[in-house]
Amino acid sequence: MADADLPTYPVGLRLAGRKVLVVGGGHVAQRRIPTLIAAGADVHVVARAATMAIEGMSDEITLAIRDFEPADLDGAWYAIAATDNAETNAAVAAAAEERRIFCVRSDDASEATAWTPAVGRHEGLTIAVLANREPRRSAAVRDQIMEALRSGTALRTPTTAARKPGVVLVGGGPGDPDLVTIAARNAIASADVVVADRLAPRELLADLAPDVELIDVAKLPRGRYASQEFINEVIVDRALAGKRVVRFKGGDNFVFGRGYEEIIACNAAGVPVEIIPGLSSSISVPARAGIPVTHRGVTHEFTVISGHIPPGHPDSLVNWTAAAQMQGTLVLLMAVENAPKIAAALVEGGRPAETPVAVIMDGTMPDERTVLSTLGTLAADLVAEGVTPPAIIVIGDVVAVANPERYGS
Repeated sequence: MADADLPTYPVGLRLAGRKVLVVGGGHVAQRRIPTLIAAGADVHVVARAATMAIEGMSDEITLAIRDFEPADLDGAWYAIAATDNAETNAAVAAAAEERRIFCVRSDDASEATAWTPAVGRHEGLTIAVLANREPRRSAAVRDQIMEALRSGTALRTPTTAARKPGVVLVGGGPGDPDLVTIAARNAIASADVVVADRLAPRELLADLAPDVELIDVAKLPRGRYASQEFINEVIVDRALAGKRVVRFKGGDNFVFGRGYEEIIACNAAGVPVEIIPGLSSSISVPARAGIPVTHRGVTHEFTVISGHIPPGHPDSLVNWTAAAQMQGTLVLLMAVENAPKIAAALVEGGRPAETPVAVIMDGTMPDERTVLSTLGTLAADLVAEGVTPPAIIVIGDVVAVANPERYGS
């Protein structure tokens, strides 16, 4: 049996502070170097030319633009031959063999003394897959294992640290479960109690284990709602009882999510809090609908405003006159009910009545719908199109950029 057909001996190398030589400065090296840096290795790169990305790592590596010399291996613990020249790679491998240094060859694994596995990491686990010189198969198997770990639906192996009592504030993104972060999925999989908003991606709740307590704290427009005081009390109560509590919100915790009120309550009770940000609907919903909140030559700023209180209300903290005089994009959250008054205030403050407006309902969800309007016609269009919450309202010329057929180029 040829040496290359024998099974490999898996081992985890601790490379922190140890010299690793990478010969080659192309895209293969570009993929390998960051993981070596992350492992703490003293990375030396020798190449005739290097990609811009590798040059950009020059403060983290030692880079020499020249031909390989066998002496480059002196003091190295590990080597990677990653040039596009087979003779150079063979020379690196031969010099490494003489020095008893394990060497990876990117061009010919059968002539190498080490192979690079497909690697994934999750909560203290390192998954390394080698499929006997079939890198695509290695990567495919690695990806399936990682997906099972990240989803929390299979191979659940939470660490002690991951299950410690306390509160985790999780931003669930705009609604589509595919837009939830890996960190959010991991947190949900580790929960003893999930305290969920109406706008948090509800499909993920189906993956909860039967023993996980689910507490509904929905706030229905002009209907039933759970008070913020109740939410603060319940997350603190369950955490003090030794539970790991995930407070699962839509969007991001701190973009009109009242997340910091919950932190204050936890801090007052001595409950540890972890924060996992979410993708804010203020930018993700317009993006998913094909509307950029900024565009070169059109706007240099965008402003996110809560519309839950109308202009002129004594509790309003928004300077609507100043907002009207800005030239950039306005993104309104929680503003469907007060949108007519807001549009009127913006026009009164100097924003042209013909300013384009997009109202995106149920953003990122299967029944997403966009209504195009203007500030001057918004009130009538909301009624005519039957617009209901939740919806994101985008005001500004970026709406016309995305919809030239409606507003003209």
